Amino acid sequence: MTQHNIIGIDLAKSVFYLFEINQNGKNVGRHKITRNKLLQCIANKPCATIAMEACSSAHYWAREFSKLGHSVILYPPQHVKKQRRKQKNDYNDAEAIAEVALIGRAFPVQAKSIAQQDVQSLIRMRRLLVSERTRMINQIRGLIAEYGIVIAVGKTAFCKAIPHILEDADNQLSSIMRELIHCQFERYHALNEQIDWFDRKLEQTAKSFDNAQRLMTIPGYGTITSQAVAVWLGSGEQFHNGRDASAAMGLVPKQDTTGGKVQLLGITKTGNTYIRSLLIHGARAALRRAKFKSDKFSKWMLEVAERRGPNRAAVAIANKLMRIAWAIITKKETYQPA
Repeated sequence: MTQHNIIGIDLAKSVFYLFEINQNGKNVGRHKITRNKLLQCIANKPCATIAMEACSSAHYWAREFSKLGHSVILYPPQHVKKQRRKQKNDYNDAEAIAEVALIGRAFPVQAKSIAQQDVQSLIRMRRLLVSERTRMINQIRGLIAEYGIVIAVGKTAFCKAIPHILEDADNQLSSIMRELIHCQFERYHALNEQIDWFDRKLEQTAKSFDNAQRLMTIPGYGTITSQAVAVWLGSGEQFHNGRDASAAMGLVPKQDTTGGKVQLLGITKTGNTYIRSLLIHGARAALRRAKFKSDKFSKWMLEVAERRGPNRAAVAIANKLMRIAWAIITKKETYQPA
């Protein structure tokens, strides 16, 4: 940590609260500033360490403040919440952010570049469309169940069943319900086309994303998972080792230790829920293919699955995949199976 003052900024849409402390934790000053005056205020300050929560617009401000010569650190909001000791208000939030930077125990979030945010936006928009498609399928399945028609789970079964249901004149569907289902089925096809467009776009971005190309050499890493993890990790320098990266993703066990007696529980589930789910799904895919391989990692996966079962094995493999990803990104290498 440099000997600069630390400025904690509580971000908002139009009004920002700044809390400045020195290296001894003493309050130097606090300010309330509107959005159009924030950059000018920061530009007039000597070089400082600026700390913010990794929330909406944080990466934009981080890039702008870095251009002015300041050192910028972003922290996950849950760490700031734990640090706040007083009542919740904007100044106390800004003070807690500055104190987290002073202590320096929490793992920071690396500020994203424009290219990284483009990839992240593609992944998030695609996720929204997939979620919308799933909700629509489930809604139609639930509605037509009231007419005595049952459809199996899954989009494949849904896509096969709906045309037959619409053509069957002997079922109990009314003309209004047939019209509604036909309308939603057309929307289902439109959503599929949009999702396919996002998939093609993500394949294009992966070709020019070096870290994603490296991660795709690891078992269980596809186009989406590799880019999501690469954007989340950045350079990986914010973590001391692969275990720290896996802990930040919530893939390590909780501990309930007292009197020297260690008790391990389920995983902590901190960090990004969506990326963690991608890693676990990738682990399941890698486990299915492991029986056709003879490398050391594949044999280990099969041993864990036999000893602990496929579900626990998937989590353990996801933990290992996260650690491997950190090593590959920090060393700028490709995966070499032992």
